[in-house]
Amino acid sequence: MNDKLIIIGGGLAGCEAAWQAARLGVPVCLFEMKPKRFSPAHKSPGLAELVCSNSLRSDQIGSAIGLLKEELRRAGSIIMTAAEATRVPAGKAHAVDRKLFSEFVTKKVEEHPLIEIVRQEVCQIPRDQVVVVATGPLSSEGIISSLKEFVGEDFLSFYDAIAPIVDAESIDMGVAFRQSRYGPVGEGDYLNCPMDKDQYEAFVKELLQGEKVPLKDFESPRYFEGCLPIEVMAERGIETLRFGPMKPVGLTDPRSGKQPWAVVQLRAENKQETMFNMVGFQTKLKWGEQKRIFRMIPGLERAEFIRLGSIHRNTFVCGPKVLRPELCLIGHESCFLAGQISGVEGYVESTAMGLVAGINGARRLLGRPPVIPPATTAVGALINHLTKADAETFQPMNVNFGLFPRLEKRLPKKKRGLAYAKRALDDWSAFLKTMDEA
Repeated sequence: MNDKLIIIGGGLAGCEAAWQAARLGVPVCLFEMKPKRFSPAHKSPGLAELVCSNSLRSDQIGSAIGLLKEELRRAGSIIMTAAEATRVPAGKAHAVDRKLFSEFVTKKVEEHPLIEIVRQEVCQIPRDQVVVVATGPLSSEGIISSLKEFVGEDFLSFYDAIAPIVDAESIDMGVAFRQSRYGPVGEGDYLNCPMDKDQYEAFVKELLQGEKVPLKDFESPRYFEGCLPIEVMAERGIETLRFGPMKPVGLTDPRSGKQPWAVVQLRAENKQETMFNMVGFQTKLKWGEQKRIFRMIPGLERAEFIRLGSIHRNTFVCGPKVLRPELCLIGHESCFLAGQISGVEGYVESTAMGLVAGINGARRLLGRPPVIPPATTAVGALINHLTKADAETFQPMNVNFGLFPRLEKRLPKKKRGLAYAKRALDDWSAFLKTMDEA
């Protein structure tokens, strides 16, 4: 086995993986196909190119994303170092100058004596070397074909159809009722938000008029029939949703004793039931419009959205079926995945998976055991989602407190985030210390 760690992909995750491995004294060969070939979304030859927003989201330590960034800072993240050095004013958010950000990362990685950058496309994942695949959501056909040989075609997805997720504590249980179709009230697997005729028709009207996210140049408007945006279904006629995801058949509203005109069903997203998925509500509506329109639903007037809906092109594996907690493939312990292809969403989340994959890839070459962050930390909570979520309904997700183990004591919302953060950072510090000793 070669003594170099092979990393395929020079985005945020790939650069972070390379940096972390080099910090452990392991030589790295980082392959990046730009500028010889560009994906449909990339324009610059630089490493760590930000292709969408220039925002890394909230910087508040009491938010899940702010906590994740703090964990990365404490672990010596090159991406977070670059983000600090190229910050631009953005209120409570952390935004960067995308050009300077890419230039900063590129320069640091190029100058590192243990990192060699090879500007060529890799179409075959090597089986006789330790490798980190960090090729992103628009991975090339060659890499996808090679990855299929490792995981099987059935465990790869190429399209995100994501419905919103609601914080359980923000659902009005005086309106929503628990029941499965044709089952007794109070014992079902679903929460149901009932609508009368006027509420339903007003909701559909706003749904049709809502402002939508325009398609990217490389995205096709031809949606799969099984994951149509909710607003596209509504365009087929006023009754379409009542005979689709909002059908009330087999449900009885305990307040009236009758079947509602329509319902929005919510399905538990995790075993702790801290968050609920809006069943069948994948959408291309803009985020502000989603909040406005979906809060028209009875029981969701004060809904707090842990994740908002989207439909976009994305390549990712079904982590619960193919990934081990150290981020290597089951049955292929020398092949690690990092970034969005592992099943996370977002710049910072992708970076975090690069950090873990790079460390564990390096540790494998060094003959040391892998490390797995505690589930109470932001990094560990993401990995827990990737490897232990329901495989049948698995979808990529941003970091959020719904992924964390519950706090021992129930707290008001304003104090909850800081309590999660304190527990996480205590456990993260202990983890980093243990990792250095192992």
